[in-house]
Amino acid sequence: MSRGILFIISAPSGTGKSSLIQGLLKLKPLYNIQVSISHTTRIIRPGELHGKHYYFISQKKFQKMIKEECFLEHAKVFSNFYGTSRQFIEEMLLSGKDVFLDIDWQGAKQIRDKMPESKSIFLLPPSKDTLYKRLKERGQDSEVVIAKRMEKAVDEMKHYSEYDYLIINDDFKKSIDYLKTIISAEHLCLSHQKNKFHILISNLLKP
Repeated sequence: MSRGILFIISAPSGTGKSSLIQGLLKLKPLYNIQVSISHTTRIIRPGELHGKHYYFISQKKFQKMIKEECFLEHAKVFSNFYGTSRQFIEEMLLSGKDVFLDIDWQGAKQIRDKMPESKSIFLLPPSKDTLYKRLKERGQDSEVVIAKRMEKAVDEMKHYSEYDYLIINDDFKKSIDYLKTIISAEHLCLSHQKNKFHILISNLLKP
């Protein structure tokens, strides 16, 4: 079985990253995709399920996993920890599934250092005005919070050049098509095809 590919996808809040990932998942079984499920120490919220949205674990267990180097990356956000399980990613890739990892640029750097074969995608909004409008339309934050999110977004967007691919998310359908193209291109690259069809290639090249 051919090994899956790990795709890292990053974007500032309000760019439409989550919607695009959910759109990709609807393309199954055409694309064999699994979204990475992180471990967290925060309290489970109403409507969330253990093993679907996150793996909810205690602070003690999380610290134990850090010491045992179980995470490809981890970070503390406010008072809670979040981490990407090395075992989870490896099991999914070995099963032939492509894994999409939704993570910020700092986590992406940690992943690339440990798994240089991974492919990374950065999403940008078509304009600052559009990004502001998307954040405003959520109806979740005050003007002060939105201003802080916009400031953070500018800082995040400065790291776009560290990624393999760049998508300007102006049109949802086009952005989905771009993601599909990236997936197809990576599966057709020489190294992946050589690994997938090594027996066939060996037979074809026999005298």
